[in-house]
Amino acid sequence: MQETELHDTISIVLADDHSLVRDGIRALLEEESDLEVIGEASNGLEALEMVEQKSPDILIIDIRMPELGGIETVERLNAEMDENTKCIILSMHDSEEYILKSVQAGAGGYLLKDTDKNEFIKAIHTVNDGGKYFSGDISDVLVSNLLNPNTPAKDQPLKKSKDIPFGLTNKELQVLELVLAGYTNKEISEKMQNSKRTIETHRFNLMKKMGVKNLMDLSNKAREYKLVQI
Repeated sequence: MQETELHDTISIVLADDHSLVRDGIRALLEEESDLEVIGEASNGLEALEMVEQKSPDILIIDIRMPELGGIETVERLNAEMDENTKCIILSMHDSEEYILKSVQAGAGGYLLKDTDKNEFIKAIHTVNDGGKYFSGDISDVLVSNLLNPNTPAKDQPLKKSKDIPFGLTNKELQVLELVLAGYTNKEISEKMQNSKRTIETHRFNLMKKMGVKNLMDLSNKAREYKLVQI
């Protein structure tokens, strides 16, 4: 008698309060023969119920949802439920605070919503195999914080926009440094694993915040305020 082999299929539950977002992610994932979406939830409480009912390999959950947010859901799942489900948090924010809280809650991955398909699929396989996966442009945050074991992550000073001149975000600082190093928008998008349009938006925002209109003024002001080391 032949046995049907299902062990290579990764079962997934999606949790996001926007049905269009869930539909888009489902369509993207189900193009892969070894990925199967077995359930959906529109808030954190529904996600916990779905995990308990379906026991998926992976829970992909939005960081901000009604009833119970993504980080709180992951924390409760790991603390209160005897489950083997691994979690990936999906977010629009590359805030160090969110990233570190996600790690502390027990998330196996943290992906930005503008992550491309290849990275998304790679993250799912990595986390399913027991590894950790964080978007390339936020991995430095984890390295810098987690390599300092003598200081608890929650007590480490976080680099917040209000502490940076002109209110620049950490990602805008990354873009600024690469722009002044001579990289094109396309090259920056490849290095940061973001879309070219996202990089163009960051570049526009940082120039607007700094009150400059050309590359020379941008360079002079960045050096004046010691925003870059090049």
